[in-house]
Amino acid sequence: MLAAGCGAASGAAAGGGGTTSGGSTPVSSGSSPTAAAAPAASASGAAGSTGSTGNAANGSTTGAIARSVPVRLQIPDIGVDTPVISLGLAADGTVQVPPIEHDSPAGWYRGSPTPGQTGPSVILGHVTVGQYGDGVFRQLAQLRPGARVVVRLEDGASATFAVDAVQTVAKDQFPTQKIYGNVDRPELRLITCGGPRTNDGYRDNVVVFASLTGTPG
Repeated sequence: MLAAGCGAASGAAAGGGGTTSGGSTPVSSGSSPTAAAAPAASASGAAGSTGSTGNAANGSTTGAIARSVPVRLQIPDIGVDTPVISLGLAADGTVQVPPIEHDSPAGWYRGSPTPGQTGPSVILGHVTVGQYGDGVFRQLAQLRPGARVVVRLEDGASATFAVDAVQTVAKDQFPTQKIYGNVDRPELRLITCGGPRTNDGYRDNVVVFASLTGTPG
C-alpha cells in the first residue's frame, strides 16, 4: 500500500512495528500503513459467503466463489503480474505492508475476504520501493473503468474483476468504511500511495474499486 517514506493517515497509528507476513522486513515509522485498521464488520466478513451478485459495470450476474487464498495478481493494462503474499495487522493496529525490497510483491490483507468471496477483498502494493525504484503499483492510477484484474487463487481457480472506479484520496481523509466496510457482492480494493511527494512520503492514496465479473478455473 505504501511507498517508502509514506506516512500514516489521520486516524491510523503512525510508527513502526509493521512486518510482512513472513516477519522478515520491519517497516520503519516512515513506511507505516496509511489505512486505519479495518473495522470489525470487515473482519467478521472475512469468511465470506457464496451466492449470486450483480456487477455494476455491465449489469451481469456472477456468483461468489469459495474461500481460497490469493497467490498471484495480474492487471494486463498496466503490465502487473506479481505474486501475492498475506498481510495481517501490525502491533499498533494498522495494516501491514509488503516488504521494502527489490521486486516487492503485492499483499492481500487477510482480515478481508479472499478475492471472489462476498465482501471487499483488499490488496496493497507499493508505488515506489525506496532505493529499488518503481513499485508493483507504480501505474495503478492509470487504470480506467472496465480494466480487467485477475486474481489467481491457491486452489487453482481465478477471480476476474472489472474496475468500477479509480480514486485519489488525501491520507488525512482516508475513507476507511468505504474501503473496508461490508458490501453484498464480491468486490476488490487495490491500494497504493499517490499524489505529490512530501517530506513524509506521499500526500495521497490511490484506491481502485473493482467488482467480480467471472470465475474461470
